[in-house]
Amino acid sequence: MNGGQLITLSGLLLGKSAASWNESTVQTQALVPDGSSRRFCQLRGPGQQTVIAILPPEQDPRGQAEAVAFYRIGTHLRKSGAPAPEMFAFDPATGLALCEDLGNQRLYEQAAEQGIERCLPLYEQAVRGLARMQVRAAKGFDPGWCWDTPRYDCQLMRERESGYFLRACCVDLLDLDFDREAVEAECAQLAEAAAQAPADFFLHRDFQSRNIMVDAQGVRFIDFQGGRLGPLAYDLASLLLDPYVALPQAMQNHLQAVYLDALHREIPYDSDQFRREYVFLALQRNLQVLGAFAFLSQMRQKPFFAQFLRPALASLGALLAKPEAAGYAALNHLTDQCRQELEKRS
Repeated sequence: MNGGQLITLSGLLLGKSAASWNESTVQTQALVPDGSSRRFCQLRGPGQQTVIAILPPEQDPRGQAEAVAFYRIGTHLRKSGAPAPEMFAFDPATGLALCEDLGNQRLYEQAAEQGIERCLPLYEQAVRGLARMQVRAAKGFDPGWCWDTPRYDCQLMRERESGYFLRACCVDLLDLDFDREAVEAECAQLAEAAAQAPADFFLHRDFQSRNIMVDAQGVRFIDFQGGRLGPLAYDLASLLLDPYVALPQAMQNHLQAVYLDALHREIPYDSDQFRREYVFLALQRNLQVLGAFAFLSQMRQKPFFAQFLRPALASLGALLAKPEAAGYAALNHLTDQCRQELEKRS
């Protein structure tokens, strides 16, 4: 789809007349996504009205399914009161979605420009909004909207998180020789432990600083198309252990307390139970992130992500040093191997 076709179709979906919405009245600007293969474009129409147009990759059935999930889940999140962008229109034939333009300031940029400490109010707002979204958006959520899997479970953990880490990071990127049988046995043990957490809440699954926009309304949540039903602690761990922004431990502890306070305003949930679940789900998230960074930097040729491998490995090592993770010696050793190999290559 070329620029003129995009403008024409967008105008039809928005109910604009051909005279008011055409190539002479609408400006287009391509936007560069992070790790996504989707295509993003800002459309600026008469009166400076702006809309974000999102298209799946061409000739990609999975991308088309992802586009449908983006529109359906986004619409549901808005109805549940979550701070997601407004969804204006969707074209099933092309997968084109039109949504609210939230600007170009993410929590990631805010933390880099203003300093982490000055962004504490934004982080507090984010974790409060997260708790509300996880509980409220679970009500009426249809797993049929999901394009990937309908629920976060052991199989997903083994294939898309620990398995992803072993394939993309340890083998494809670092070419390590390690005791695969022992590591995989511990990964299975970890998945079983993480799966003990109740998993009937809305799970964003990529809740980190580059997926949280900041506008006049405060924080807004994007990239929710991978949403499904899952446990509570995973998304919080994604934000607090975000390799893009190294939050101090004291700030992590504070934000966890703010989150739990907001959660308890929604539902009763044992705080000690949550903290135990947090360790295992944080480990799962950390493994997924390492797999993703390795894949994106090597296979997708996006070197930006390589710089975050070290902080993610440091976070994984710190989690494995916790008493709850005492039974993961092989995984701990493999983490050390990864760090040593990266040091050799630097």
